[in-house]
Amino acid sequence: MFKGHPKGLYALALANTGERFGYYTMLAIFVLFLQAKFGFDEAQSGQIYGIFLGCVYFMPLIGGILADRFGYGKMVRAGIVVMFLGYLLLAVPMMGATAKITMFSALALIAIGTGLFKGNLQVLVGNLYDEAKYSPFRDNGFSLFYMAINIGSMFAPMTATKVTDLFLGKAGFTYVPQIPSLAHQYINGTITPEASQTFETLAAQQGYTGDLMTFANNYIDSLSTAYNYGFGVACISLVLSMAIYICCRNWFKHADVNSKQAKEMGNTTVKVDELTPEQTRSRMTALFMVFAVVIFFWMSFQQSGLCLTFFARDYTANTATGISRIGFNIWALTLIAISVYTLFSTFQSETKKNKIICGVVTLLLWSAAAALYLRMPETINLLPQEFQQFNPFFVVALTPVSMAVFGALAKKGKEPSSPKKIGMGMVVAGLGFTVMAIASMHLLSPAELKATGGVSSTLVSPNWLISTYLVLTFAELLLSPIGISFVTKVAPPKYKGMMMGCWFCVTAIGNYLTSVIAKIWGTGMPLWMVWGVLVVLCLLSAVFIFSIMKKLESATKEC
Repeated sequence: MFKGHPKGLYALALANTGERFGYYTMLAIFVLFLQAKFGFDEAQSGQIYGIFLGCVYFMPLIGGILADRFGYGKMVRAGIVVMFLGYLLLAVPMMGATAKITMFSALALIAIGTGLFKGNLQVLVGNLYDEAKYSPFRDNGFSLFYMAINIGSMFAPMTATKVTDLFLGKAGFTYVPQIPSLAHQYINGTITPEASQTFETLAAQQGYTGDLMTFANNYIDSLSTAYNYGFGVACISLVLSMAIYICCRNWFKHADVNSKQAKEMGNTTVKVDELTPEQTRSRMTALFMVFAVVIFFWMSFQQSGLCLTFFARDYTANTATGISRIGFNIWALTLIAISVYTLFSTFQSETKKNKIICGVVTLLLWSAAAALYLRMPETINLLPQEFQQFNPFFVVALTPVSMAVFGALAKKGKEPSSPKKIGMGMVVAGLGFTVMAIASMHLLSPAELKATGGVSSTLVSPNWLISTYLVLTFAELLLSPIGISFVTKVAPPKYKGMMMGCWFCVTAIGNYLTSVIAKIWGTGMPLWMVWGVLVVLCLLSAVFIFSIMKKLESATKEC
């Protein structure tokens, strides 16, 4: 699994892990912060969320163009510094109009910094595999790189939750999902009598028996400040990313050369093949057709921080019992994820001694995870953002399974092409939201729920969301790392940075379009139909990519 890869892969992967840990810690609570701090409804917070994600993934196009001219490494280092400044601003509690100005300034800096960092770091990874001896391992290399990203993402929701709970607890409160919205309705004088009664009950449960207006303001200020401190985690993680990048630079500095620099230096590591205009046009056409499909995948997938979080907050039971409890213990999940790798090593090791060692370690990891599970309370309380840890966990745990399956198919000459894997990913994504549609049958629409005070009388099992994240992870593994690998392989060498930027640009469009679903969330449309919109878009995208499969595979074979 880990054999045959350049060691620079691991340095770049770890640098990206730190950056992604900070980013997803922020993103896990971002929408909740917008609603708690400013009282934005789902449509407003969804619009800001979509614009921000759109900017985050559009800026790599600019970053890629700059890197094609000035160098990838320079842009990566500059990106880390700019992102640090953005997260620092976001971590500072502000009041009044200054709070909005500071927040939007911070988001702009984070988007610009990500644009300089993200795509160019991945181009460096791709350049490592331009050497002939590493070329056959490109897809697997990006799968490992993607797995490392998700190690950081896996711990992000837990970290955000712990920091939020810590500082909210210091203010004498506990988190209740419905209180921020009801508090803003009470302050604005728009609360209904039924909702007002619910709010009074929730305030009493917090041990508050004084003036409700005072409680509303105190709770909102305390919660939003706790979120600010959660954002500060990203600053620490970026310092670690910069340290890894600088200390391990010798492992990958030979790949830190763009096409222009390679020609000037006579470097043979980076591809500088001159393509004919016809070849360039063929490759660019193939890339843009794939980009068109990617838009709808990210529009669907990024609902994890938006409508899937709304569903977790408003429609999902906020407690877990039985075996599903283990999914909310991040340390047990970590042990299980590691055990997948030791289990594979048990079968893949070349000596009997190594097989025995890996087998024993696997059993110890399972025993430790079981011990953690048995020590958990019979019933545990859940927060909406905690569900976001399942996707990165599944990515980390299932990456070796994916690599093993496609590795076995490759040996038989039956491995699907990269475009075919992307098409399969869209079908699987459609199945993921089909699960949500089934779970949402007979539930009140978001508009109906809001009219009754925002507390649903029917709450579904957490297992519905967990199952959805599992299916969506299969889709992600088929599409995201494979798509990035496809871009680095097919892109004309002199446009490599720009094409990686385009990959993120269409991702930006998809991320912005997440706000479309947020807009229809509260329109009165039945909840199952909201998810049905995403099912239809995913399946139509799959039909499109399969209809042009011959053209895409032809462009791939030319590389």
